[in-house]
Amino acid sequence: MKLGIVGLPNVGKSTLFNAITRAGAQAANYPFCTIEPNVGVVAVPDKRLDVLAEMYHPQKYTPATIEFVDIAGLVRGASRGEGLGNQFLSHIREVDAVVQVVRCFENDDIVHVDGSVDPVRDMETIALELIFADMQTVEKRMERTGKAAKSGDKKLAAEVATLSSIMAQLEKGTPVRLMEFTEEEKPFVDSLFLLTSKPTIYAANVDEDSLSAKPEELPLVQGVCQRAAAEGAEVVLVSAAIEEEIAGMDYEDGRAFLQEMGLTESGLDRLVRHCYHLLGLISYLTAGEKEVRAWTITRGTKAPQAAGKIHTDFERGFIRAEVVPFDTLVQLGSMAAAKEKGLVRSEGKDYVMQDGDVVLFRINV
Repeated sequence: MKLGIVGLPNVGKSTLFNAITRAGAQAANYPFCTIEPNVGVVAVPDKRLDVLAEMYHPQKYTPATIEFVDIAGLVRGASRGEGLGNQFLSHIREVDAVVQVVRCFENDDIVHVDGSVDPVRDMETIALELIFADMQTVEKRMERTGKAAKSGDKKLAAEVATLSSIMAQLEKGTPVRLMEFTEEEKPFVDSLFLLTSKPTIYAANVDEDSLSAKPEELPLVQGVCQRAAAEGAEVVLVSAAIEEEIAGMDYEDGRAFLQEMGLTESGLDRLVRHCYHLLGLISYLTAGEKEVRAWTITRGTKAPQAAGKIHTDFERGFIRAEVVPFDTLVQLGSMAAAKEKGLVRSEGKDYVMQDGDVVLFRINV
């Protein structure tokens, strides 16, 4: 899973990236300090793996991972090439979802590119630039497809009709992710790689004093929540500065620091949880003395395709999956005990994997 971290210059985007990936992307108080996209891979926090590691004492511990891409700051006019707009737009096409960092803190020492802090205005700026860019893409495709459709090809004519519908809604300010399409239209729309089709989460970047507050208690965050709710998006409260501080600590000190602040999880934990929900992802687990590991799959994935995540041969040679829910395994203490109780299920090719399934795949290659 690849997430693009986007936002206007000086909203805390690169600071957040530094914190959650510890990759050291340059962060400075001027626009465009991030020129090439910085990429970092971060482990997905999963307490279930910690429990399995205590049970099995494995040689290897492998959590699921997420790839974060820190993309150059966008400014008004990016769709026309202003600032580093062209680079921004090309890089954002390559990600699965967008984490838009929105500045919800006041600090006279950090200059806002528009001269004042107004998170809703910032959200509208980015939304409009992405819509303008999509309109250009759709317009070019309409010209090309429209000429070809004059031959009488019904498929091309249908594509032109879909493009016309998309353009009409973009002109009204509606992002593609909020548009409705038929099952026949969806593959074509997906092939356009439109920017506003990307699932989006808003990271409201607040100061340390505001981190433990409720969103409705923070005027700047209220506007972000209202705007996000209107488009069915989620908001995660983070403090990039605090996340950066925690990133410099070891695990135990970081947890103690969070507890002192009255928090039960870091901003990264919340962000990952929301991103999994946004993209419809779950994890299944494998466990043994050699390795405990989490595997990320899309909700609704069947057992053979889940096995294929481990190796393509596993999908081709799939026989069955021996499955026990994580909670059941922990309660009984071992796979052997679960088998004795008859609680390890033998599932076939039509089994739909569930979050937290602990699995042993039986294959014949």
